Amino acid sequence: MTATPIRHGRCLCGAVELIVTGPMREVVACHCKQCRQWTGYYWGATACPDDSLAVTKGEDRIVWYRSSETARRAFCGACGSHLFWKMDGTSQISMSPGLFEDPTGFGIGRHIFCADKGDYYELPEDAEQVAKYT
Repeated sequence: MTATPIRHGRCLCGAVELIVTGPMREVVACHCKQCRQWTGYYWGATACPDDSLAVTKGEDRIVWYRSSETARRAFCGACGSHLFWKMDGTSQISMSPGLFEDPTGFGIGRHIFCADKGDYYELPEDAEQVAKYT
């Protein structure tokens, strides 16, 4: 019998702590302009079903920002760590893999919005690249 994976995560200052129970998606690296503006580089995110995520500390420190007509982003109000990205009307939440304790076991599965990538870095040649995401 295989145990259900449990991952513990936290923001940089520890004001927000979370647990994800169950499988998580491989990391998707998004190169769209919004993600680059938000992070200063590109946004790499894993994801899980909404009901697999439990914020165990600091839910009141999470600040949500409506970044488009269809999605919102969240960060720690104390330290500014990027936490979540959530598309409206879905039952899945994306989150920074950097929140989780090492070793994470995550890997980048694909790069999206590659047509929008910044001119200050290169994409790995062997990575799956999607010009736009549909």
